[in-house]
Amino acid sequence: MAAEHEGAGLASSLTDLMTSLAVIFILLLVAMLNNQRQQAAEARNLVVSRLQAALEKFKLQGVVVKSDPTDPLVLLVIVPEDLLKFEQGKSEIPTTGFDFLRTFVPKFVSTACSTELREGISSIVVEGHASSEGSDNDNLSLSQRRSMVVIQQSLAVLDGSNRPDAREDHKCFLSLISATGRGRAEPIYVNGEEDRPHSRRVVFKIRIKSFEERKVIVAQSGLKTAEPTPR
Repeated sequence: MAAEHEGAGLASSLTDLMTSLAVIFILLLVAMLNNQRQQAAEARNLVVSRLQAALEKFKLQGVVVKSDPTDPLVLLVIVPEDLLKFEQGKSEIPTTGFDFLRTFVPKFVSTACSTELREGISSIVVEGHASSEGSDNDNLSLSQRRSMVVIQQSLAVLDGSNRPDAREDHKCFLSLISATGRGRAEPIYVNGEEDRPHSRRVVFKIRIKSFEERKVIVAQSGLKTAEPTPR
């Protein structure tokens, strides 16, 4: 009888121990996830604040820097339709668009590629959009061409700049930038109806490096530091 009580007591103690360990594990996991979210939010907020300050003068033209409501690691730089107005079925940048990119791109790129922000940015995507006229295939191709022409003109602006850091900014921008087209998948609606001119647009998307990406960079930096000096 005593042995049975002893066995039951041991089993109960082991159950309590396993429960305690499980609770501790869950608390540590929650703390780690909260820490990752906090670090991601801090990195995102830093980029937002620096870009908003650098692009302050473009705010009067309607340029907006904000977080993507669908992805906490993505920032949106919204360019008003009036500044990059594409005609229906076309991908040519209007004169106002050339003038805008000539002043906007150097400031935008120099800020994103600054020492303070560069290591926290994973990529910059120029995303093209189209209005609902036409077929899906045509609009997908059209939106892709719009994003590509904006990138090409942006690189041309950097190439033609006489700023001391223009060459480095060009190299940095080229390493971060990519183009994509969304076709007519995300039209803009006003009062329940599509605003077709505003649907023909491009959006700059900045992806912030995740906690895992930053860990890899730190680990790689540590390995490089630890490598022996050749003799």
